[in-house]
Order: sequence, then structure tokens, then C-alpha cells
Amino acid sequence: MYEGAVQNLIDELGRLPGVGPKSAQRIAFYILNADASEMQKLSSAITQVKQTVSFCEVCGNVSETKLCVICRDERRDPSALCVVEESKDVVAVERTRSFTGRYHVLGGAINPLAGMGPEQLRIRELVARLSDERIQEIILAMDPNLEGEATATYLSRMLTPLGIRVSRLASGLPVGGDLEYADEITLGRALEGRRIISEGTRFTQANAAEEFEQAVEEETAEVEAQKAAEPSAPRQRWNGSMFDDIDDSEDTGSTDDEGSASDRAVEQDAGGQGAGEQGSLNEALLEQEIQALPVASDQFGASQESNDAAGQEAPRRVPGSMTAEERAAAAFDEEEATSQDASESQDARRAEYERQLAELRKTPLRTAKPDVPPIPGKTYVNPWE
Repeated sequence: MYEGAVQNLIDELGRLPGVGPKSAQRIAFYILNADASEMQKLSSAITQVKQTVSFCEVCGNVSETKLCVICRDERRDPSALCVVEESKDVVAVERTRSFTGRYHVLGGAINPLAGMGPEQLRIRELVARLSDERIQEIILAMDPNLEGEATATYLSRMLTPLGIRVSRLASGLPVGGDLEYADEITLGRALEGRRIISEGTRFTQANAAEEFEQAVEEETAEVEAQKAAEPSAPRQRWNGSMFDDIDDSEDTGSTDDEGSASDRAVEQDAGGQGAGEQGSLNEALLEQEIQALPVASDQFGASQESNDAAGQEAPRRVPGSMTAEERAAAAFDEEEATSQDASESQDARRAEYERQLAELRKTPLRTAKPDVPPIPGKTYVNPWE
């Protein structure tokens, strides 16, 4: 503790921001040891700044007149407005020489612990300035700390409904910094605020299933178009090739040779006509083929015998030329025969079952006495005797 004026000077210097008791003590002894003329300049500078310097009526920046230098400059872009916390932030942005718009100083940030709320800031003056239709964008340049984020969030929610573009300063890695020393929040914001260098030429691929379905539809449409474009082939009429199936059903090789020879003869008789046109019929060759064919089934043989017995000439029929009614009747007869065979087999099995059951009933229901007792020293008792 010091006496009198020295202690009073130390106490007053300790009230300055960023100055502790030790720093205040060193500054006080520096003033005591300094020249009186230098301390007089310091005292007059403090007195003058308090008497002449005030805040700009428009933006809130420090100025010796009603309007600051930036607000008086007509070359500034009136469509962009940068909102900062303190006047020192204006100087920091101006050093970049990247912003040519105007500023608005809030005079602090929202800090409930320090008793600083939206009412203590110059937010009303900001809203009043937005009546100027030339303002198209507001840049929120608050410090990246808790108080700055709270102030930026409050302003963004309040200004977004007004229809004005609101942006925030990007935060990320500093120039010359290393990724391994960056904290998670800084690195995450750097990724969110990354810049696009090139958009690229690759297109975004759609869903693979949708592409497959589209390809199938295109292929189906192409096939249908090809079918529609192709002329319809004329219906093939009867010719000698109908005997190919009959020739294949023959077991002997001679019949096959004859069938192939007859086909060639029919083709030669057709005079080189197309398959879709009807050629001249060789009656002699057709009659020879019909006579060479064996009887197709017992039904045809029986009908032929009955016709011969009656003294009538039976018409020759080519196998495979049955009408729809005849095929239906043959299928019905075959089904009846199959069901009759199954019924007879079932009756035979039932008769055999009855016979075995009758033999079992005739057998006496008793067990024969064994020659050797199952347990030594015990007498076997037959429960059926």
C-alpha cells in the first residue's frame, strides 16, 4: 500500500480494461519517473478526446463530427451494410481493403451475465436504417465467441422476415495454420464454409433401378416398333412339306428316304414357287405316299375290316387328319380306360386286404410256451393259457 496520490493513481489505472494491480503499479511508477512535459501531453490528449470525440449519428463509429468519414464518403456502396460490435472492428475490416460498403456499430454484444441485452445495443437504429431501399445485404461480422454467436442469431431471426439478404462472416482455418492443431469447431466450420473451385462436368447419376427400368422400356418400345415396321408374312398354304412329320414317325430308313425323295419331287413339281404360294399337286405321288403308310391305330383297322365285310370300299385316311370331335372322343375313351384300370387295381388290392384279414382272425390269440424260461430259476407263465 502506498500513501496519498500514488495509491490513487494505481487504483485508477487498475480500473482500465486489461490492466491488473501489478501493471497499474508499473505504469504509475513510470509516470512518476517520466518527464513532466510528456505527462502533460498525455493529460491533454485524454482531456481533448473526451471533449471533442463522440459517436457518429448514423453508424455509431467514433467521430469528431456528426457524421464519420465513412458515412460522408459518397464513393461507398450503399447496398451493403456490415454490422460489427465495436468501433475497433471497423478498423480491422478496413485494413483488409476488401469491403467497400458501409458499417453499423452495435456498441457491444448480448451478454446477460454482464447485464447487456438487446435494449442496450443500437439495434433500433439498425432497423431504422433498413428503411433505405438501397440496402440489399446485411453482413453480420461478430466475434466467433458465445456472445457474438448469440448476437448474430438474434439479428438473423429478426432481419430474415424483412426480405433482406443476411450473411455471416465465414470462420475456419487461419492462413499459415496446420490442420493437426485446429480445434473441432474451427475445422468443422471450415468444411461448412468451403469454396467451390470448379463445378465439374460430371452429371449426377440417377437411381440405378430407375435407369434399368427406363432401359427395359426403351428396348421394349424398340422391339415393338421393329415388329410394326416389318411386313406380316403371308400364311403358308398346304404343300408337300406337310408329310415331313409323317416321315419322321416311320421306323425304317427306307420310308425316310422315300419321304425326302417325295418332298424333292413335290418341290420340283411346284415349279420353283415360294413357300407361301400353292403349287400344282402331284396326284400320283400323293396316292403312292398314302398306300405306303401303315394303319395308324386299331380303330382304323377295325373300321376297315367292317367296311370290307359289308362289301363297301373304306375311304383312306391320313394319320393326323382327325377332326376336333374325333380327337375329343379318343381322349374320352382313353380317360375311361385309364379310370377302369385304376378301379380294377383298387378292387384287387381291397380283395387281398380282406383275405389277409380273414387269415389273421382264424389264428388263435395266444403265445406258445418257450422251451427255455427267459429268467433262470423263474417259471414262465403264459397269460393266454
